[in-house]
Amino acid sequence: MKVRTSCAGLRNLLQRLSVSDKYCSKHNRLQTICLYSKINPPKCHILDCSWSTCAHRTVSPGSILPWRFFTCKQEGTKIPSKRKQNTSITTSELLYKNLLKSERENWNDTSARYKAMTKRIKEKIEELHNKYTFNLGSPRIRFGENVYFEENGCIFLSKADDADEGNVDILFSTEDLGLSDAFIRQIRISPDQRYMAISLKSENSEEITCVIMKLGQFPVVEKVIPNVFSFEWATNDVLYYTSQKNLKCQDVLMTTFTNQKRTKLVYTEQDARFFVDIHRTKDRRFLTINSNSKTTSEVWLVDCRNPFKLPALVQARTKGVIYHVEHRNDELYILTTYGEPAEYKLMKAPIASSGIENWQLVYALEDKTKLVDLEMFSDHCIMFLKNAGQLYLNVISFVSHSVQSIKLPTWACEFELESHPEHTTSTCYFQLTSPVHPPKRFAYSFKQNNLIEQAVQEVPIITNCHTTRLLAKSKDETLVPITVFHNMNSKELHRKPLLVHVYGAYGIDLNMSFKEEKLMLIEEGWILAYCHVRGGGELGLRWHRDGCQHNKLNGLHDLRACIRLLHQQGLSQPKYTALAAASAGGVLAGALCNTDPELIRAVVLQAPFVDVLNTMRKTHLPLTIEEQEEWGNPLADEKCMKFIKSYCPYQNIKPQPYPSVFITAYENDQRIPLTGVLRYVQKLRKAALDYASRTSQKGNRIPNIILDIQASGSHCDLSWEDSLNEVARHLAFLNKELEEVCHLQHHGKSCK
Repeated sequence: MKVRTSCAGLRNLLQRLSVSDKYCSKHNRLQTICLYSKINPPKCHILDCSWSTCAHRTVSPGSILPWRFFTCKQEGTKIPSKRKQNTSITTSELLYKNLLKSERENWNDTSARYKAMTKRIKEKIEELHNKYTFNLGSPRIRFGENVYFEENGCIFLSKADDADEGNVDILFSTEDLGLSDAFIRQIRISPDQRYMAISLKSENSEEITCVIMKLGQFPVVEKVIPNVFSFEWATNDVLYYTSQKNLKCQDVLMTTFTNQKRTKLVYTEQDARFFVDIHRTKDRRFLTINSNSKTTSEVWLVDCRNPFKLPALVQARTKGVIYHVEHRNDELYILTTYGEPAEYKLMKAPIASSGIENWQLVYALEDKTKLVDLEMFSDHCIMFLKNAGQLYLNVISFVSHSVQSIKLPTWACEFELESHPEHTTSTCYFQLTSPVHPPKRFAYSFKQNNLIEQAVQEVPIITNCHTTRLLAKSKDETLVPITVFHNMNSKELHRKPLLVHVYGAYGIDLNMSFKEEKLMLIEEGWILAYCHVRGGGELGLRWHRDGCQHNKLNGLHDLRACIRLLHQQGLSQPKYTALAAASAGGVLAGALCNTDPELIRAVVLQAPFVDVLNTMRKTHLPLTIEEQEEWGNPLADEKCMKFIKSYCPYQNIKPQPYPSVFITAYENDQRIPLTGVLRYVQKLRKAALDYASRTSQKGNRIPNIILDIQASGSHCDLSWEDSLNEVARHLAFLNKELEEVCHLQHHGKSCK
């Protein structure tokens, strides 16, 4: 099926050109963003649906860890290049170009030794992907007799009672418009189904463009809006959206599609620490304008029955108080950190008097419990919780005022909402997964009051993998959780290779969703360990607070204690231990290389944040001010500057026996400046060589310090193929490093 078009294509959509080309189609179809978590930032490649079903777009084999969020949001826009004062190249620019060229030549020379093993690993991951990837079906959004769904970059329309799956109309296609490198990030359908708003995002850019389609027999492009982050229909022909510039989102605008078309600025956030987005309440009554910093939030309501009326403030921002709003039966339900302890609670207040003094407690979480997500329904609320690594559902009934707690299978490490059901639905669908367990479908039935394991398809549970949860005692005697996976048939675990994962920032949990490469490592005898150190969010908001700003060293002490406990428990030993981190996880990984290099043999880092001090001193960068709530402000506080300097990976490199390090960085990364990574690599190599030249011990080892700079890709998104190649290169490097020590220690015998 082809979409007939009257334009030469919409390629320039992703170059921020606001064109009004139109195309016609007698075919049609759609997709969505999964319920945006009110607690966590949205994940990459999540599609958004309006009012109904939603699900994740198929993701790549995955980054080793979540990326560093310079902002609590993932998406952004390109940072405009600065206008040069003259055409001559500066000394620093020349040095940068030469260094970039040198690193690429070095990688081209080095990569040959990993080529054969990279090929083998890629083939194995692809084999596992084909074995364990199941078609869960596209999410359906139903409006009366019409059903919208998305597949492969196309948005389709079919009739609800039409049994013929082939009888569908195509409403939109990225490929037919010459946008094959873009994916559909969100869609919103207007209440009367006359309009459809779609946001498009490239794999290799953070730019987002919103395309508004006028539906009908021949769908046409009604409007194109560049630099849009979030958007919602207030009425049939009134769209609210946020405009994003330089990775900041501070303006809310309203555009109308009546005969008197107009666009109006509705709200502007003046504080650079705050990021603005828009959501629609589950019952469709209000739009919420949410302005959030890392520690404080404020919400304004737009009444969808009167969208031209000025937004109404729910509660003025109060330092340290975060809150999010839903609506039910003329009451606001408020998820907030207000009150003691400063953890999430569900509260409520009348719309007419929504001030904080009128907030009434509905439910408070237990101590050290992480609220992963929350879903509101007409008569119920479901909380997705995590406590000491165990996952739970808490179902709150607004009718009986009861709370039912349901313990989920012990193998599960992650929730994933599979659908975004209607407000009045009787069932909530979700998936459970772990790094070595493919997603398995579950549903909670409000009518039957029980959990149902879905048998739509058979997803094999890995039976030969043992899961262990340990607690390591940190320097201040805080107990730090570790989740460990290994093959049940493995013997002599102290001689097996160990891959340790760490993140520890922004209150974000370690990514423990299914990855084919993790299953491959288990099958090949590796041990996987996930260290849930302070700075992350695994034990609630306090766990994050105890690992940020002046408490950042706690995360380093936690990581050290975790690795030592693993070795004490007979799970590998330092010469067979590797460490994996990405983005902000690079802070703790890089710091450990400086303080305790003897604990690990090799490190793989993806887009690592390793130059904290210099980055946080550059306020011209778009996200530095926003990040001060996580790292502190070294410009305003000398004590803070000295503290950051005490752990910053770049600042503390010294001549000593370092582990081997493989770093992947992206040339156009807008969140982790490549210059900082280049400086780090140069300084680390020099320190390793200086140490080697000062010592003449027999068998003295010079570590491999490798930098792989990718011209394509970005901090947030990689295509499946790019991610597969990257993961395969990382694992080939680790295998080579550990093979080397195996041969040295065991006369050529394999560690495995």
